[in-house]
Amino acid sequence: MKQVKKVSQRTRAIAGGALVAALALGGFGAYAASAAPVQTPAPAPAAQADAKTDAKNKNLTQSTHLSIDAATKAARTALDAAKKENQRVTVAVVDRNGNTIVTLRGDGAGPQSYEAAQRKAYTAVSWNAPTSVLAGRLAQTPTLKDIPGTLFLGGGAPVTAKNAPIAGIGVAGAPSGDLDEKFAQAGVAALNK
Repeated sequence: MKQVKKVSQRTRAIAGGALVAALALGGFGAYAASAAPVQTPAPAPAAQADAKTDAKNKNLTQSTHLSIDAATKAARTALDAAKKENQRVTVAVVDRNGNTIVTLRGDGAGPQSYEAAQRKAYTAVSWNAPTSVLAGRLAQTPTLKDIPGTLFLGGGAPVTAKNAPIAGIGVAGAPSGDLDEKFAQAGVAALNK
């Protein structure tokens, strides 16, 4: 049979006081930490050395992406080229992974043009070819059109760096894919200046 010791009132008061003090100090420390300005320490020399060795790691890859400014410049140029010919279009620029960087919907562009421009840009970057060329391949491989997110109509152009696709520009809304693609190519050309 276990014997239970009675704890004196004095022991309980001391233990309770210590607990209250610990909580108060912890709360004060959290308040003081949040009130102090946060300073990020400079990386230790070992961390800088690790970054250099990671760059040489054969298990890692690096990719090139358009900046938001470059994507906007390309989209704006394509939109302006369409406007000069009185065409109401939407322009989309996607990155190598098909994620939209920027979409500009021109005044009066049809509601269908928004999604169509994104899908054309995605298709162009996925196959690193203008969508008009890819549309011609549908005769030999009609199931290509079943790939989600793609649109095999003229109006998409890939953007490349060192012969590798890094982005796609899609234009939709003009009465023909040839015009859409002409405007997309104007966006690509703006990046080469």
